[in-house]
Amino acid sequence: MDNTLTYQQCITALLAEYQAYLGGANLQQTDERLKVIIDTEHHHYQLLIVGWKAGKYRFKVLFHLDIIANKIWIQQNDTEFSIADELMEKGVLQQDIVLGFLSERDRAYSGFAST
Repeated sequence: MDNTLTYQQCITALLAEYQAYLGGANLQQTDERLKVIIDTEHHHYQLLIVGWKAGKYRFKVLFHLDIIANKIWIQQNDTEFSIADELMEKGVLQQDIVLGFLSERDRAYSGFAST
């Protein structure tokens, strides 16, 4: 069964929630902004922080997720939040989540899909 549309909706909702949460009080004293990047044609999804803080320009990918072969690949999570658990709370099956930032060997022990 193709879950692409359902998974797109889960990822989009998750990124919007984090954009609202992290973009609130956390960025009020800076010229930084959180941006959600969604490419539904190629199945790439990102939450970025972009802007100026203390005279320095910052561009950082907080989250990067892809949908590959009907699974959600978490390619980047540069936060302390467990977005894999949050995706499961939204109905994504554990076996449909791949921690892409881990080596293939380490993924086998993660409790999530290895590929």
